[in-house]
Amino acid sequence: MVLLKNIYKLNITAVLLLCALTSCKKKDAAVQETKPQVTEEKPVPTDVAFWLTNPDRTVLFQKQNIGLLFSAPNTLYSSIEVDTTQTYQTIDGFGYTLTGGSAMLINSLPVATRDALLEELFKPDNTHIGVSYLRISIGASDLSDSPFTYDDMPAGQTDVNLNQFSIDRERADLIPVLKKIISIAPTVKILGSPWTAPTWMKTNGGFVGGNLKPEYYSVYSNYLVKYIKAMQAEGITIDAITPQNEPLHGGNNPSMVMQAADQAIFIRDHLGPAFRNANLNTKIIVYDHNADRPDYPITILNDAQAKSFVDGSAFHLYGGSISALSTVHNAHPDKNIYFTEQWVGGPGSFSGDLKWHVENLIIGAPRNWSRNVLEWNLAADPNYRPYTNGGCSTCLGALTINGYNVTRNVSYYIIAHASKFVRPGSVRIASNMATNLPNVAFKNPDGKKVLIVVNTSNSSETFNIKFNGKTTTASLNGGAVGTFVW
Repeated sequence: MVLLKNIYKLNITAVLLLCALTSCKKKDAAVQETKPQVTEEKPVPTDVAFWLTNPDRTVLFQKQNIGLLFSAPNTLYSSIEVDTTQTYQTIDGFGYTLTGGSAMLINSLPVATRDALLEELFKPDNTHIGVSYLRISIGASDLSDSPFTYDDMPAGQTDVNLNQFSIDRERADLIPVLKKIISIAPTVKILGSPWTAPTWMKTNGGFVGGNLKPEYYSVYSNYLVKYIKAMQAEGITIDAITPQNEPLHGGNNPSMVMQAADQAIFIRDHLGPAFRNANLNTKIIVYDHNADRPDYPITILNDAQAKSFVDGSAFHLYGGSISALSTVHNAHPDKNIYFTEQWVGGPGSFSGDLKWHVENLIIGAPRNWSRNVLEWNLAADPNYRPYTNGGCSTCLGALTINGYNVTRNVSYYIIAHASKFVRPGSVRIASNMATNLPNVAFKNPDGKKVLIVVNTSNSSETFNIKFNGKTTTASLNGGAVGTFVW
């Protein structure tokens, strides 16, 4: 034992002597840890900026340092040709639904964290994703903490003069968050959708299901006018409304059923005239439900008087094909098309959801005349809350907010691939569909071209991007999404 102690002392002495000879200094343990050296890659010359998301999450919406230079055409690979001479609809924007629950969670963050997050989401510059379109619920949606409207009355009582109307419940979270968003992105478009009328206006007197009583059509129209004006007084412009979210689904909490013929009468004889008399410029967008029933908006638009008050039709894709949007466009090409909701079911499959949503929504909806694309809820907690009793209990937000921690989920990247680059006022331009490479192209107001491509195969695909008679060659892994800008 004595021998071992003497050897230990000799070793310590040797180390101290070595330190003295080499000017060794004592360092804090945390400082002693080797830190990764971050080296800035020298930018490679390129004609085309390329942003990539891989389905295995090895790359999440990152700009690639790859040289994509236009040169003489080659025939080695299939080509996606972008043609600015063929133009289609103007684009209003890309974004999410800011549900009441989303607003509550975002507003619960520390002020500095909240403001930084909202800048990341909405600021239209080179370092943020520039969300330009929002949907909000008029009253509660099923992703509020409880059902409510802006004129709830005790059972058996009515308020036909709307004396009890108030948006005060929104002052806690929704209005402050919207005001902050508008300060960051003053031109953001906001669409309002009610999940239900006040229960005293309904045939069943409850939040779930039931119909709007015909004798309250005018009262409900005035309710929506009061809502738009109340938000206006807060500095919040409601660009458009739909008269009813998912009017053929009466099982949600809250919800209300409104058949096509009834919505036509409601708009023609009540809501349209009420907006006109109030000098409101807010657009009226019909339907707001699945693509399996294009007959619903067509029925309303076939009524010439109702049509005169209608800006367009809105769709979800929980049923039917995205091509149904073109069916409605072709029937009434003078009216606009919108895509207003699609959820991701938690916990989800990042790769599967990325591919399906980009192919069907980011690419499919604009190729079928939609002026916007909105994913469903912006934020939820790790248990998909808040939601009403009977509301969606597995809706995965674009963000998961857990206390002060924010996680970005697949919907964040789905929208980012379009919202950052395809700015309001852009127009869709022509591009051909190559095998395994669904795509859509746009021309921005500043002249920049944007091409969004998803590789729907399971293996890597190399392809040409052709423009003005020249090509550049790019590759995408199976299931990957690329946005190309030049």
